[in-house]
Amino acid sequence: MKNAIQPYAWGSVTAIAELLGRPAPGNEPEAELWMGAHPKAPSQVWYQDRWQYLDELIRKDPLPILGRIAIDRFGPQLPFLFKVLAVQHPLSIQAHPDKATAKQGFGRENQLGIALTDPRRNYRDVQHKPECVVALTQFTALCGFRDAAAILDLLNPIWPKHRQDDLDSLYSEKEAAGLQKFFNYLMTLSKDRQRELVGDLVSAAKQRRSTSPSYQWMVRLHTAYPGDIGVLSPCYLHLVTLEAGQALFLKAGKLHAYLKGVAIEVMANSDNVLRGGLTPKHVDIDELLNVVDFTPEPLEILTPDPIGPAIKRYPGFADEFELETMDIRPSNPYDSGPRVEAPEIVLCIEGQVKMQWGGNGCDTALARGESVIVPAQLDRYRLAGDGKLYKAGIHHRLFGQQS
Repeated sequence: MKNAIQPYAWGSVTAIAELLGRPAPGNEPEAELWMGAHPKAPSQVWYQDRWQYLDELIRKDPLPILGRIAIDRFGPQLPFLFKVLAVQHPLSIQAHPDKATAKQGFGRENQLGIALTDPRRNYRDVQHKPECVVALTQFTALCGFRDAAAILDLLNPIWPKHRQDDLDSLYSEKEAAGLQKFFNYLMTLSKDRQRELVGDLVSAAKQRRSTSPSYQWMVRLHTAYPGDIGVLSPCYLHLVTLEAGQALFLKAGKLHAYLKGVAIEVMANSDNVLRGGLTPKHVDIDELLNVVDFTPEPLEILTPDPIGPAIKRYPGFADEFELETMDIRPSNPYDSGPRVEAPEIVLCIEGQVKMQWGGNGCDTALARGESVIVPAQLDRYRLAGDGKLYKAGIHHRLFGQQS
């Protein structure tokens, strides 16, 4: 596969280049490597002795690539998007809609005549966007609301004494309602009041930054986005640093932001994002409040479970995708066995392996940074060599089997 790179400003100037084994791009950031058939940046695949766009191949003849079950469930489109993220600077605070909200929002914005390319557009398709992120390096993120008591433990020591009434909803309301009221208060302050409040809190956080990573990140975020109300997010969202191989699942409505590190991400094939801070891009407060789930939940860090000698699978909570990791060693190859008819994308992140299928001469080498799509019609393949790979596919529960 040839995969598109997104040059967003928050990206790294080295991480994706190093993964792909080429010189660093200099001062130009590279943020995301996209593997899939999203119309915004579809991959190219080598087919019939030439490079062709995957989305066009699927449109022409979806069945051999996707398989009947996937088409019946998701239509004639690859239902997942596979990425490498290289986060040098913090991403925006954001949440993604559920299916019903996405469908309604997409239709509404179409009726209003808002072009898909308009920066004010919230809904670019009718899909929800659950996602799973797996750390390749230490990876720091904000994910989901803390409970009110934990938020107050962080805010009380730095909150201006003359504005303590601002925190009343965290004391007096039921958990989700109180969080929603407090978040709404922050987001609807005037820009001048936001800058004043953020300035006061960051000044206090600097004095206490040795006592909490949340205060340290407030100071760092203020440097990147001075006066942005999202600077306060490390106090009301869970702050976590994943070690390599650890993962988070982000369901619809979960407010989150990625702050630093390199990771694998797989998601439903959607580009719907509602932003809530740490960004110069469009922020629609009313729509964000309509999407966000304010229920405080404990942070759940996921690790993969072995399902075979060379393969482990991360817990999956969405039909559109699941993620597996494969450690291939000379003494420990991988044989897919008879496959269900479903597409997979395999990415090598370490070492080199050979993929073999069919008869003699049907093989290809995969080195670090290289990927291949396995079409539904391929009934079996084998991986041999010495390397580590990630494999994205449709959730196995759709096919009535465990592996």
